[in-house]
Amino acid sequence: MKNQTKEGRDELERRRRARERRRKQKKKQKRKQFQYIGGKILVLTMGLTALLIGLSVIFRNNYVDLRTVDMPEWVSQEFITPNPYSRPGTELKQIHQIVIHYVANPGTTARQNMAYFDSLKDQTGEKKISASSHFIIGLEGEIIQGIPLYEMAYATSREKNVDTISIECCHPDETGKFNENTYDSLVNFTAWLCRNLKLTEKDVIRHYDATGKDCPRYFVAHEEEWKKFLQDVKEARKQIIP
Repeated sequence: MKNQTKEGRDELERRRRARERRRKQKKKQKRKQFQYIGGKILVLTMGLTALLIGLSVIFRNNYVDLRTVDMPEWVSQEFITPNPYSRPGTELKQIHQIVIHYVANPGTTARQNMAYFDSLKDQTGEKKISASSHFIIGLEGEIIQGIPLYEMAYATSREKNVDTISIECCHPDETGKFNENTYDSLVNFTAWLCRNLKLTEKDVIRHYDATGKDCPRYFVAHEEEWKKFLQDVKEARKQIIP
């Protein structure tokens, strides 16, 4: 009887120890799970923090207060009259790209084209046109600014107008090819804008690239000439003293 009682006690003790081992094992597994999840959360948090810091640095380094950018003396500022159709006064917060255009009006001057944009304020009737450009480069290489950098122009598309500036270029004939004076001014001025707006030639696009429009015609028809232009801008940008 005593032996049976002892055997019973031993069995109970064995079961108790087995339960204790299972309890400890489950506790250990839960602790490992918590550590694993905690480690994952820590890694994700650190990664997100690093990403946010990196983005803040990028945006801070690339941010330009457009109101503080002074045009060089070789740019003539002849702002068109504020109006709903060509100078709406909508503020630009930041410029991400520069868009190149051609006026599609062979033989006309920069001032003639800027005067056209200005004349849109006098439109009457139901059908009204909205059009403008920040800059126009003429046949003699002269550059006229019609809209401040910090204001939107109606130049490319509703989506692109909000973060781009546009340069219209005059041309002598229907091919849309710029003469030497216009081309040289376009290269140098685009390079100057890239330098002062913290952009590169990779941020320079054609109207065609944004909407598929045949503009600027010569650069659309001759892809190799467009690539050469971008290379010329790259080289000119390197020559500009900060």
